[in-house]
Amino acid sequence: MEIIVKLDDLLHDRRMTLTDLAAKVDITLANLSILKTGKAKAIRFSTLAAICAALKCQPGDLLEFAAAEDDGKVRLQLAKS
Repeated sequence: MEIIVKLDDLLHDRRMTLTDLAAKVDITLANLSILKTGKAKAIRFSTLAAICAALKCQPGDLLEFAAAEDDGKVRLQLAKS
């Protein structure tokens, strides 16, 4: 199972940089970068809500569940454009 983070795609579609988003949601650039690269282990609902508000999107636009090989591991992976 994989959770795919589509932050890069949303930023591109909105012609917004990660730095712009960090300023709008008051989250450090480092933490947003961890999320964007798929290295985050978790995300708070308040962070998810702030990102969705800034990008004018729904959580499902930002995160996607994809079934992977049946090894039982959970992975966080950056979406491929």
